[in-house]
Amino acid sequence: MRVLTTGRIIGSFLIVTAYFIVLHVSATVGALMHLVANIISIPFFIRTKAHDVVIMLTFLIIISLTKLTTIGGLLT
Repeated sequence: MRVLTTGRIIGSFLIVTAYFIVLHVSATVGALMHLVANIISIPFFIRTKAHDVVIMLTFLIIISLTKLTTIGGLLT
């Protein structure tokens, strides 16, 4: 459980950092950071049975992937 909690803390920090990056540096880099942060955070919420949060984070991951593919990110 300690590893999952650490992952959630790192994920939360990355989400805030990614928001700053999207606004002031690069939308692609910020979207990628947001994607990584959500992936790091999901196992904690699965373990604590917060399935509504897992569903929300999954939608945010899909949005990040869409942004990455439409602005010349990973798959274009």
